[in-house]
Amino acid sequence: MARTNAVGLSLFWRTFFLLALLLAGGVFAWMQTLRALELEPRAVQAAQRTAGLVNLARAALKQADGINRVALLKSLTAQHTTRVVPREPADQWQPFETDRFSRRVSQELRGALGDDSLVALSVNGVAGMWVGFSIDRDRYWLMVEAADASEINRSTWLTWTGIALLATLLGSVGIASLINRPLKQLSFAASRIREGDLDSRLDENTLTSEIREVNRGFNRMARELARVEEDRAVMLAGISHDLRTPLARLRLEAEMSVEDEEARRNMAMDIDQLDAIIGKFMDYARPGETQLMPVHVANLIDREAALFRDPAQIRITSRVAINLTVMADHTELGRVFLNLFENARRYGRGTDTGVAEVSVSSVKTGRWVIVSVRDHGPGVAPEKLTQLTTPFFRGDAARTAATGAGLGLAIVEKAMARMGGSLELANAPDGGLIAHLRLQRAAV
Repeated sequence: MARTNAVGLSLFWRTFFLLALLLAGGVFAWMQTLRALELEPRAVQAAQRTAGLVNLARAALKQADGINRVALLKSLTAQHTTRVVPREPADQWQPFETDRFSRRVSQELRGALGDDSLVALSVNGVAGMWVGFSIDRDRYWLMVEAADASEINRSTWLTWTGIALLATLLGSVGIASLINRPLKQLSFAASRIREGDLDSRLDENTLTSEIREVNRGFNRMARELARVEEDRAVMLAGISHDLRTPLARLRLEAEMSVEDEEARRNMAMDIDQLDAIIGKFMDYARPGETQLMPVHVANLIDREAALFRDPAQIRITSRVAINLTVMADHTELGRVFLNLFENARRYGRGTDTGVAEVSVSSVKTGRWVIVSVRDHGPGVAPEKLTQLTTPFFRGDAARTAATGAGLGLAIVEKAMARMGGSLELANAPDGGLIAHLRLQRAAV
C-alpha cells in the first residue's frame, strides 16, 4: 500500500542550519580579525627579539680583540639555532620580504639596527632569517631559525578553525534542541488531542513567558474540548434514549393495530432502519477511549462474518492466518469489520449475481499488519475515493437511494485512528473497492 509523505525541513534542522551558519560566519570573522590583529604585535616582537640578539652579538664582538673574536666566532658558528658568521662579498642571499608579515619584520629591524642592515631569507642555500650587520669595517651575518620570526602557520590556523567550527556545530545542536523542545512537546500534545486523548496537558510553569502563555492557552483549549466531548456524549445518550423509547412504542402499536401484513412489515422495517441509524450516530460520536490488547484477527473476522447469514446477499471469505494477532481494541476492531462487511453488502454486489463477494487477506510489513477487505462490486469513481469517509457522504446514485446513514466508513476511519492505525481506500485493479487496515503487530 503506497503512502505519499511530503518531504520538508523540520523546525529543528531549520533552526540548526541557521544557527550553524550564523556562528560559523562569526567564527570565520573572528579568525580573520584575530589574524589581522595578531600580525602587528607578533612582527614587532620577532623584530625586537632578533634585534636584541644582533646587538648582543655586536657588543660581544666589539669587546673582543682579534684573537678572541675569532674564537668567539667559532663558538657562535657552532650553534644550531643562532649563529654568527662573517659576511663575504661572494655570498648569495635572497630577500626576506615575501609577504606582509616579513615586510613588517624587516621594517622594524631596519628601524632598530639602521637602514644599512640586510635581512635575508637564505644565505648560500642555508634557510633561516639572516640579518647582516657591520662592526667598523667587518661585516657579519647573524642567523636565527625562520620559525622564530614567522607568523602562525596555516595548519595551526586550520586546527583552531576546525575546533571552533566543531564547537559551533555542537552548540547549534544544543541550542536548537532547547529552542524546539517546547514546540515538540506542543506538537506531541496536539497529536494526542487529535487522537482523542483530551487529558493531555502542558507545563504551565516554564520559565519562558511566551511558551508559558501558549501552554496555558493549549490547556484551556484541551479542557474545553473535554467538556464539550462530555456534554456531547451525555446529549447523544439522552437523544438515543428519547428516540428509541417512542420507536419501541410505534413498533408495538404497528404490530397490534395494523391489519395489513405488508404494511405492518414495511412499518417494522422503517422502524428498524431508524433504530440502526441511531446506532450509527452513537458509534460515530462514541468517545475516543480505547484499550489496546492482542486480538486474534481471524477469530474476530469469523465472528463478525457469522452475523451475515444470507448467502443470497453476501459471501465472506477469509484468508487471514489463524495465529495473526494485532494490538487493537476488541470491540472497536469488531465494529470496523462489521461496518466494512455491511458496506460491501449494501454497495459491493456484483452486477451479474447480485451477491457481494467479499475476501479478507493480510500481509505483515515490519511492525505493522495490513488487513485488506475487498468486494467485487462496481467500485467508486477515483475522484470520490477521498470523500467516502466524510460523514453522510454517499458516492453514487445507488448510495443516494440507500437506506444507510452514510456513516459506515467514517466510523471505520475514526475507530482505526483511535487504535493508532489508519484506513486507506482504493479501487482494485480488476474491479471492486478495497479497504486497507493498517494495524500494529502484536509482539509474539
